[in-house]
Amino acid sequence: MKERIKLGLVCLARETFDHKAAAAIYEGLVRELSRLENVDWEALPGLVISVEDARRAAARLAAAGLDGMVCLSGTFHLGHLVLELRSELRLPFLLWGLPELPYDGGKIRLNSVCGVNLDASNLYKSGVDDYTASVGPGIDETWVDAIRAIAALRRARVGVAGDRAHGFFNLGVSDTELFGEVGALVDHFELSELYAEPAAPSALELRREQLRGTFDCSGVTEAQVAKVAELAARIDAFCGRTGLTALAIRCWPEFARDYGVAPCAAMSLLQSEGRLLACEGDLEGALSMIAHRAVGGETPFLFDFSQVDLEKNYALLWHCGVAPCNLWDGVSKRSLDTYFAGGRGVTAGFVLKAGPVSIARLDSARGKRRLLLQEGRALPMEKELSGTYAKVEFGRPVKELLDLIVYKGFAHHASAVYGSYSAPLRLAARLKGWEVAE
Repeated sequence: MKERIKLGLVCLARETFDHKAAAAIYEGLVRELSRLENVDWEALPGLVISVEDARRAAARLAAAGLDGMVCLSGTFHLGHLVLELRSELRLPFLLWGLPELPYDGGKIRLNSVCGVNLDASNLYKSGVDDYTASVGPGIDETWVDAIRAIAALRRARVGVAGDRAHGFFNLGVSDTELFGEVGALVDHFELSELYAEPAAPSALELRREQLRGTFDCSGVTEAQVAKVAELAARIDAFCGRTGLTALAIRCWPEFARDYGVAPCAAMSLLQSEGRLLACEGDLEGALSMIAHRAVGGETPFLFDFSQVDLEKNYALLWHCGVAPCNLWDGVSKRSLDTYFAGGRGVTAGFVLKAGPVSIARLDSARGKRRLLLQEGRALPMEKELSGTYAKVEFGRPVKELLDLIVYKGFAHHASAVYGSYSAPLRLAARLKGWEVAE
């Protein structure tokens, strides 16, 4: 389900053009836009024509708690109008132009696109870069989804339990810089708080039955199944109690030692239900997952570029066993395994399903915020190793992708989701002034 947002909508016009036709078009568009998934509209009735109209509109919209602003160029109009709106609304703007109507006696009726050109020029020359221009009979839904991503990141409350994993310096983040650039607020917790989170006995039994019904548990003990079930119930209760959007967990080296099992299998189960859980304390990985979900990606997960076959031109997107168990290929054995941490790993093990995948990594380095984007296709493969993984081919030589990642210094995790979701994230990055690497 896409992130719910609230957008403002006005129709700008000038009486020297066919403003009556523009008003009729606007009325129909308001009805049409009301059907857009998870968008609440603050649509001003009538046309905004005069400077005074724009000022009244700006005052009303400024109090509406908007995530973005849509300015429909019903006809060509005064250049004051968008600037009056912008003076009160420091939000991303969509400048929407309409296709021209059939001429009436040789006279242009709307001149809508010229109005978009005027507004864009005024904003650009004012130093404003977070606008998008679009011309067409319907709204630019890529822009709408970009606003969803920006809004989701701004509203995010992300927990970090136990800091980043030992030695993973490249996952370090300044919480205050992140808040200033993205809007996400970060809270830190001790791992002991996860261990001690109360869980109802009924929840424990439910989780045990889920694990037995989902995985082949023949490779683990009943005590380990019970421990994973207990941990799943505790993490779920903890995220619910704290109201976190996502949780990044320091899952090693001490987790298995102190709790008795690593959290991988419990995270696989919970992620299949919609919890956003990042391994190894990867805060920016969690944010990447939030962005993917905001634009409609279901059950995003983190992976490593763990194997690159330059000759066969594919990469293995692998991790130790934490991918959402609902992404199983339906063919391989879906198992619980204990191949690391002295037999206390208790990870999920399966091949991920085939299909188109999108990859994103929100990252920071050398004072810049960046976004890695890539798309490819997961291919069917045999289950040949432990953990959760997919064999992916990209629309480019895999060596080029590897060079992009390593020479731009991106962290070794990225979020993956099934489907094509790069376009709105690319636009979101432009609106925020972030570099895009792809």
